[in-house]
Amino acid sequence: MTSELVVILPFVFLFGITVGSFLNVCIYRIPLNEDIVREQSHCMSCGYKLRWYDMIPVFSWLALGGKCRSCKEKISVQYPVIELANGVLWTLTVLRFGFHFTSLWYVGCISALIVLSLIDWRTYEIPFSCNLWILAMGTGNLITECMAGGLSRAPEFLTGALLVSGFLELLILLTKGRAMGGGDVKLMFAAGLLLGWKGILWAFLIGCIAGSIIHPVLMKWRNKSRVLAFGPYLSLGIWISMMWGRQMTDWYMGYLLR
Repeated sequence: MTSELVVILPFVFLFGITVGSFLNVCIYRIPLNEDIVREQSHCMSCGYKLRWYDMIPVFSWLALGGKCRSCKEKISVQYPVIELANGVLWTLTVLRFGFHFTSLWYVGCISALIVLSLIDWRTYEIPFSCNLWILAMGTGNLITECMAGGLSRAPEFLTGALLVSGFLELLILLTKGRAMGGGDVKLMFAAGLLLGWKGILWAFLIGCIAGSIIHPVLMKWRNKSRVLAFGPYLSLGIWISMMWGRQMTDWYMGYLLR
C-alpha cells in the first residue's frame, strides 16, 4: 500500500458512509415514489424532522441507542449497516484498484447495487433509476478504457452489454415473461458495459449459483416465497466479478491450457 493510499482511504471510508446515509433514503423512498432530494428526512413512525446531528452516519444511531429522539421508537439497524457496508466496500475498492478512474466507476456501481438489492428483495422490482445509474458508470468506464487503450477496447465492453442481457431477453420472450423481470435484463446490460463480456459471464454464473443455493435454504428455513428476487444474487456476482473477475479469467484460461 502506497503512502498516498494510507492518507486517502480514511476519507474514502468517511465519504462512503455519508453516501450510505443517502442510500438508506433511496431504499425507503424510491418504492413509495417519494422525493429523495428535496423532502427533509424524518422519523418513519412519528414524522419528527431530523436535525443534522441526528443524521451523522453510524454515530447518530449509536448515540441515540437506535431510537428516535422524539418518540423513542426503534430505528432499524438497516441504517448503520448500509452506511458501514457502503463505506467498507468503497474502501476495499480503492484499496484494490488504487486512486483511479476504475475505482470511481466501481464505487458508483456498488452503491446502486446496494439500493437495488434491498428494493428488489422487498418488492421484486429493480428501480429503473438504479440501472440507469449503473449504465452511466459503464459508459464512463467505456470512455476511459478507450482513452487509455484505443477504440479496440470498445468491442469487449459493448459485447458485454449485449451478451447476458440478450440471453435473458430471449428467455423472457420464450417463457412469455414468466422466467424473470425486465429489470434483471437491464441490470445485466448496464453491468456488462462496465465489466466487459468476460466479467459479465462470471457475474451471471456466480449470481445463478448463489441464487440456486441460498434461495431454497431461505424457502425452507425462513418461509421465503418461491418467487426469486434475482437482483441481490446478480449484484453479488457483479461485485465479485468486479473485484476478482480478471484473476478468475486468468486462472480458468491457465487451467484450460495446462
